[in-house]
Amino acid sequence: MNNEKLISTILKTVIFFIGWAILISFTPDIQTHNQAFLRLWWEFSPLVVVVLLSVIFVFVVEKGKVKIPLASRIFKNSLIGIVLGILWLGSVVAVLLLTKTMNIQSQNDIDYIWIWILASLFNVVMQEFLVRGYLYQLWKQKYNRILATVLTTILFTAMHGGAFEAGIIPVLNIVLMSIFITLLLEYTGTIVAPIIVHFIWNTIGAIILGGVSLAGDYPNLINSTFLGDSLISGGVYRIEGSIVVLIVNLILITYLLILSKRMSNINI
Repeated sequence: MNNEKLISTILKTVIFFIGWAILISFTPDIQTHNQAFLRLWWEFSPLVVVVLLSVIFVFVVEKGKVKIPLASRIFKNSLIGIVLGILWLGSVVAVLLLTKTMNIQSQNDIDYIWIWILASLFNVVMQEFLVRGYLYQLWKQKYNRILATVLTTILFTAMHGGAFEAGIIPVLNIVLMSIFITLLLEYTGTIVAPIIVHFIWNTIGAIILGGVSLAGDYPNLINSTFLGDSLISGGVYRIEGSIVVLIVNLILITYLLILSKRMSNINI
C-alpha cells in the first residue's frame, strides 16, 4: 500500500467520523414534553450532520471523485429493497412463530406512532450514510470493495456495541447483517435499497413486533415473548440473538454473491 495514500485515507476517515460525533454532541435539545417528538429530534440532528459532512467531503475534499450512489434505477431497486426486507425479517419471524419460540401476547396503544416510525427512518438513513455512504465509497475508491466492506463492517459493529455483551451469536448477526447490506448496496448500485431493508428490519422488528432492539424509549405495538431454546428464540436478546437470523443472513449473502457473479459475467 502507498503510505501517503493510506495516511490520507485514514485521516479523512477519522476526521469524518470524529467530526460527526463532536458536532452532534453540540446539538441542543428541543423544548418538549412529548417523547415521540424528542426522539424524532434526537434522530434528525445526527442525520443532518452526517448529510452535511457527506456533502462537504464529497464535493469539497474529494472534488467529486468519490460519489455516494443515490438514484440508480430508483423504482426497481426500491422494490428489491422492499421484497428483500420483507423476506429477511419475515422468514426469521415465520420460523420463530412456527417453532413456538416466539409468541404474540397482546397489543399496546402507541401515541404518535407515525412520529416514532419517522424517527426510526431518520436513524436508519443516518446509519447508512455514516457507514455505507462517504466512508465506504472512499475506501472502495482508494483501495477495493473487500477492504471497504471489512472496515465499514467493523465500524457498523462497533456502533452496535451492546451486541458484545449479548454473546457471539448477536455479534455475528450484526457482522453478517452489515455484509448483507453492503452486498445489496453493490448489487443495486444505490444506497436506497440498503436503507429500505434496514428500515423494515428496525421498524417492523422493533416498533411493531417488539423483537428488535432500538433506543430504550421506542415503544412497541405488539408484546411478544421469546421462550424455549435461547439459541433459536434469542432468549432475552430476542430476534437479534437467534441463530435463525444468522442462517438467514448467510443464505441472503450467498444469494447476493451468486446474483453479483452472474451480473458481472453478463457485463463481461
